[in-house]
Amino acid sequence: MDLQGAPYGYTPFCTSRESTLGYQFWRDGFWKSHLQGKPYHISALYVVDLENFRRTLVGDQLRSIYQQLSGNPDSLANLDQDLPNYAQHQVPIFSLPQEWLWCESWCSDETKGTAKTIDLCNNPEHKEPKVSMAKRIVSGPLFNESWVELDAEVEMYEQAYFKGQL
Repeated sequence: MDLQGAPYGYTPFCTSRESTLGYQFWRDGFWKSHLQGKPYHISALYVVDLENFRRTLVGDQLRSIYQQLSGNPDSLANLDQDLPNYAQHQVPIFSLPQEWLWCESWCSDETKGTAKTIDLCNNPEHKEPKVSMAKRIVSGPLFNESWVELDAEVEMYEQAYFKGQL
């Protein structure tokens, strides 16, 4: 994929789930002001042009920006995500197509069918264990095998192991 000169590409957060619009922190306050119209990207999946990353010393740039911010206890709450988003004025981010990463918390149900990957991201409205979420989300006609079946298979192997049968 052509990252158009950017050293890495991330998927912007979805904004199509109506019920969580109020939780989208990047639409207001600090992040809205800082991003100046640029999207806030999720860090669950990204691609890196290593040759470009190394040639342009992106690691050094990120370390320098991190040093500047690390003195403030309110900054960089999600380091893996906040740092590249904060730095994107100096280190550009290529925005991957939205279908590269689907997250139920932020993306509408209608967009799930085109997803290339699914992130079992935390929903700000409620807490749900990841396996429970996987069983619910990774199921149905879009999937050859569901997490219900996969979890049952793992449970079977665990029981056999604990009984000394493996």
